[in-house]
Amino acid sequence: MRILFVLSRVPYPLEKGDKLRAYHLIKELSHEHEVNLFCLSDTAVHPDAESKLKEFCSEVYIHRLSGIGRIFRLMMGFFNSKPFQVSYFYSKNAQRVFNRFVEQHIPQHISCQLVRTAEYALPFSTIPKSIDYMDALSVGMNRMADKANWPMSSIMKTEYRKLRKYELDILDQFDVRFIISEQDKELLSLPAELHVLPNGVDPKFFEASNTTKTRDILFTGNMSYRPNVESARFLVNNVMPLVWKQLPQVKVTLAGANPASGVNSLKSSQVEVTGWVDDIKSVYDSSRVFVAPMLINSGLQNKLLEAMACGVPSLTTPLANNALGAQPESQIMIGDDAESIAAQIVVLLTNTEKSATIASQGKAYVEGNFSWEKEAERLLQWIG
Repeated sequence: MRILFVLSRVPYPLEKGDKLRAYHLIKELSHEHEVNLFCLSDTAVHPDAESKLKEFCSEVYIHRLSGIGRIFRLMMGFFNSKPFQVSYFYSKNAQRVFNRFVEQHIPQHISCQLVRTAEYALPFSTIPKSIDYMDALSVGMNRMADKANWPMSSIMKTEYRKLRKYELDILDQFDVRFIISEQDKELLSLPAELHVLPNGVDPKFFEASNTTKTRDILFTGNMSYRPNVESARFLVNNVMPLVWKQLPQVKVTLAGANPASGVNSLKSSQVEVTGWVDDIKSVYDSSRVFVAPMLINSGLQNKLLEAMACGVPSLTTPLANNALGAQPESQIMIGDDAESIAAQIVVLLTNTEKSATIASQGKAYVEGNFSWEKEAERLLQWIG
């Protein structure tokens, strides 16, 4: 089958969840199918990106969106019914280029990642199409709006309403629809069939390591992404003071690309902010405990899958575990506020037997349930 993927970001390097998901699914599908890739880009493209992707894609086209055009389209978003992010990523020039790309490669299936790319595929009514909603975006936007200050809260509420309408409007334009977790499926509550396609884990994370545990508490992620920024600040400002009362020497590592000022400001003698890490597995392997205190984000957290796959005893909130589905107290630890999260961190750092149980059973759970190969096969059954 000739499959054309349409993405709003170039899926390399893998510092964001949507990039990681697209990269691994495309790579798996390319083993037996011809995969072509049409990417939009609103940032500088990594110099190795195209060559890396062409290792398994038949053709890769990267369309760079101009800065002036993006700003103009974003402003125009206030005057039309489409979500701001759809307006931001949609360009008539890009549409013309995309149309030629389709005519040249004659795909048998078009798969769009995120609603922000849907507009490009809609004109091709005779070609079967699928859309990866990924997360319950409208719900996540509403949660962020509730926590934001004015005027951002008002803008986010507007985007929430636009997103919700658009998620419903495009529903019947796609033959197959899928999302990352059962929790997100329930939150989105679409009046049509919506498949659940979880993320997998790169097999390298399951490889045993003899790395010395030089870090105490680890949190990872794209550190410019608002839910991660909020979680990092909550961990350091609200949770850790309670931990330090009992374990004053414990240190925290915040590892991930593009740390925002709100993350960089957390640096201290007890808080390390690494920025981009070339080998994130080595950071997991050197950590005693992984904490993902997610407060506002829905969706399956790649960071949790990776940490657990590496055998790091992990702790998260009910919100994040609803998507993960791990068994509390045996495969993962759960805390729903600063006090309970701090208490669980202390347990994992001081109770070696409990920590070992969470680590081994958590790893087994991820290994048995999250495979890119299996998820690619599942996707192919739906679109094939």
